[in-house]
Amino acid sequence: MSTRAEAEAMGHISSDGNFNMAQAQTSRKGFCSVRHGLALIAHLCNFSIFTQQMNLSIAIPAMVNNTALAGPSNTSTERPPTAPQDSWSETLKEFKPMAPTYDWSPDMQGIILSSLNYGSFLAPIPIGYMSGIYGAKYLVGVGLFLSSVLTFFIPLAADAGVAFLVVIRIVQGIAQGMVLTSQYTIWVKWAPPLEKSQLINIAISGQLLGSFIIFLIGGFLCQTIGWPYIFYIFGGIGCACSFLWFPLFYDDPINHPFISTGEKEYIMRSLAQQDSSPAWSLPIKAMVRSLPLWAILIFHFTEFWSLFIFMDYTPTYFSTVLQANLRDVSTEKAHSVLLFKCFVT
Repeated sequence: MSTRAEAEAMGHISSDGNFNMAQAQTSRKGFCSVRHGLALIAHLCNFSIFTQQMNLSIAIPAMVNNTALAGPSNTSTERPPTAPQDSWSETLKEFKPMAPTYDWSPDMQGIILSSLNYGSFLAPIPIGYMSGIYGAKYLVGVGLFLSSVLTFFIPLAADAGVAFLVVIRIVQGIAQGMVLTSQYTIWVKWAPPLEKSQLINIAISGQLLGSFIIFLIGGFLCQTIGWPYIFYIFGGIGCACSFLWFPLFYDDPINHPFISTGEKEYIMRSLAQQDSSPAWSLPIKAMVRSLPLWAILIFHFTEFWSLFIFMDYTPTYFSTVLQANLRDVSTEKAHSVLLFKCFVT
């Protein structure tokens, strides 16, 4: 994806490894590079993971009897009974047999919603270690594909019973932890030091976009074509992203078949100038004794605790307490999520 001028500029790098300013600017110009393409693919993977992570919180008001939409009585008081409204009600009745409801208590709903975090709570520790050894190609790809396939089975799991649904969600949480944790090892071999923050931000911004989109259109999908389709649609998007990931991603630029010589030389020479340890190891004792590390862990735990409580229970609160329909739940929640995540980040 790099230009011919970039390749020629890379050929004039001095033997002592120091970059000329014009050469560095040529090698980094624009976003037409393989490394930025990989960041975009990682962006799509994060988008898929967060839509699958948050879709149940939007669907559960329609899945549960006591939190399902009350019906036309709530909407008729807000809008006059016109022909489009009658057509809308007929559409809802038409799709009602395709969307069964369940008698889940509030406590049971809390267990189901939180079960995703049971698997993802401890999964990052071994996954981070494995990704440093085996690379991110298969951990991210397999995790995304497994989470997407399990998303398809959530409607069937709900029919089979709560226990089966909780098990599916726990395994899905482990698979999603594989993607969210191991993706950071990509940039160890792909990101030049001056571009690392840019590439990582492009990749993880898919999380914000995914949570915004699912809450923006999720309620509309549940109310029009039925809540099972929110899992089918975003599960299919995740499978498509995993099929895109495997052929296009490689763990290092040396073996990538589509990268230009100029970009490859630029990445390798940039990384060669970094201070590197003679052997990769996990300093467990130093980590346990590190106060800054504990501060980071506590900060992230409290941040994500409040974030997931906010995301999981706001749709149910809007539906049961405020008596809002699923479309209003979706729109208000999308704006709230965007503001909240922008604030905490």
